[in-house]
Amino acid sequence: MQADPIVEVELPEVGGALRDRLAPWLERAVDLGLVGGSDPEDHLRHARGMAAAVEHVLGGQPQSFLDLGSGGGLPAMVLLAVWPTARAHLIDASERRADFLADEIAALGWSSRATVRRGRAEELGHDPLLREQFPVVTARSFGPPAVTAECGAPFLVPGGMLVVAEPPAADPEVRWPRVGVATVGLARGPVVRCGSVVTLQVLTKVRPSEAGEPRGIGRPAKRPKF
Repeated sequence: MQADPIVEVELPEVGGALRDRLAPWLERAVDLGLVGGSDPEDHLRHARGMAAAVEHVLGGQPQSFLDLGSGGGLPAMVLLAVWPTARAHLIDASERRADFLADEIAALGWSSRATVRRGRAEELGHDPLLREQFPVVTARSFGPPAVTAECGAPFLVPGGMLVVAEPPAADPEVRWPRVGVATVGLARGPVVRCGSVVTLQVLTKVRPSEAGEPRGIGRPAKRPKF
């Protein structure tokens, strides 16, 4: 079997202006335990690399995106900063995290182009305002591959791409088997590496989502399709 292509993308610098603008949000997120306690600079580099990888695959910045399980705001807050014309939806099941993100987006002056929705992806994926509306869906630490694929695909327009942060040594054939991802209307695309910081799996939506996709709350995790 032919190996999947691996695309190498240069990791951009995290500029001082970006760092300064996002520092108050990131410090609060770390203090509240909404972002892990590792070096904040590492978080910024990873999310900046994710943005560069998406731009490389798309050939430019997306007009809009949705971020699955946004948590404390990674990578969505960085993506909003480096894609200044993009509109975004950030979704998270936690009221505490969703309220935090809404406050931080307002503080940064992004409320006109960024919306936070509290709820489970299994339910929000059936909302006509969100369903099949986005060219890009991003996921970092959302869940196992089968859950991420089933929950992410319904938000994508046909031809859109799901971009998932991966462990550096991940085997795509093990984590994202072609037959498995096809059950939710996706096809496995390239692995994108941005320096030694970011590894992403790209999946492309190849058919419209069926009426029952995603399944009800908890079912993608309890009975994964692959």
